[in-house]
Amino acid sequence: MPHVIRFEHARLASILERQHGIVGRAQALECQLTDKAIRYRTRPHGHWQVVLPGVYLDGRGSLSEKQRAVAAFLYAGRAIAITGLAAVAWHGLPVGHASLVDVLVPQRHRRSDAGFVRLRRTSILPGADYRDGCVSYAPLDRAIADTVRQLTDMAELRDLVASGVQRGKVEVWQLAREPNLGPTQGSARLRVALAEVSDGVRSVAEADLHSLVTQFRLPAPLYNPALFAGGEFLAEPDAWWPDYGVVVEVDSRAWHLSPVDWERTLARAARMTAQGILVQHVRPALLRSARADVAKTIKATLTRSPGRLPHIVTRTIAAA
Repeated sequence: MPHVIRFEHARLASILERQHGIVGRAQALECQLTDKAIRYRTRPHGHWQVVLPGVYLDGRGSLSEKQRAVAAFLYAGRAIAITGLAAVAWHGLPVGHASLVDVLVPQRHRRSDAGFVRLRRTSILPGADYRDGCVSYAPLDRAIADTVRQLTDMAELRDLVASGVQRGKVEVWQLAREPNLGPTQGSARLRVALAEVSDGVRSVAEADLHSLVTQFRLPAPLYNPALFAGGEFLAEPDAWWPDYGVVVEVDSRAWHLSPVDWERTLARAARMTAQGILVQHVRPALLRSARADVAKTIKATLTRSPGRLPHIVTRTIAAA
C-alpha cells in the first residue's frame, strides 16, 4: 500500500476517534476517500450509517448524545455553537432528552433544518466558547435563554431556571441580561421566572407557593431568609412570616441532592419547632391540585400563631 494511502487511513481513524465515530463528507474526501468509496461504506449493510445529509456514523445503531451533537455541528456547516436543551444537558443540568439539537448559525446562513437538527440563526454571538472536541457549546445562560424561548409551560420554565440557580451553575444576573440581547419571543416568561428567583424562590414548588400567596392575598412572607436564635443559625425556610412566627416548608425530595440533605431538612424543622416557630409542611403536588385548601391552611396557621418571636433574628438574602 503506498505511503500516502496509509497516512490518509490513519488520518481518518484519528478524525473518527476525536469525533466519537462521526465524520462529515468533506472530511472523508480530504482523507482521499472517493465518492464511490463513500457510497460503498454507506450501502444498506455497509460499515457506515448516514445520520444526516453528508454526515456519517462509523457503525450501526442509535446515536449517543455526544454523537448527535457532533453530527449536528458538522451538518450545520458554519456552526457557531450548540445551544438549547442539548447544551443545557452538556453543562450538567438534569433535563429530559432533547428531540432536537439546536445549533446557532450566522444570520444569513442558507442551510435548512434536517433530521434532528434545528438551525437557530443569530447575529448575537455567545459570550464565551465551551469546547468539547470539535464541538462548541453556548454558555449555560445563553442555552437556558434559548430553551426558554421555545417553552410555553411556566412550570417547566421555572424548573429550568430554578435548577440552574439552585445548583450554582448560573447566576441570576447572567440570565437577567439575556432577554435584552435576543429575540423578544419568550422573554416575558423568562423575566417572570427570574423575578421569582430574585425574590429568593429556589425551586419550582417554591415558585408555586409564591404565586399562591399572591393569588389568595395572604400576607407576604420572606422567602429563604436565614433565621437565628441566640446567635445560633437555625435554618433557611422556604417562607417565613416574622410577624406571626410561622414557617412554611415545601417538602420535596426532588430538590435535595442526597439522602443527607433530606435528613438535614427534617433536622432543621425540628430546630425551628423547638424555638416556638409554627412549621407548616406542604407537599408540592398540593400547590397545584389543591391550592385553595393550602391557602386556607396557611391562613389558619397564621391566625392561631403566637405572634412575633422576639428572640428570632431574621437576615434576608439582600441583607446578607
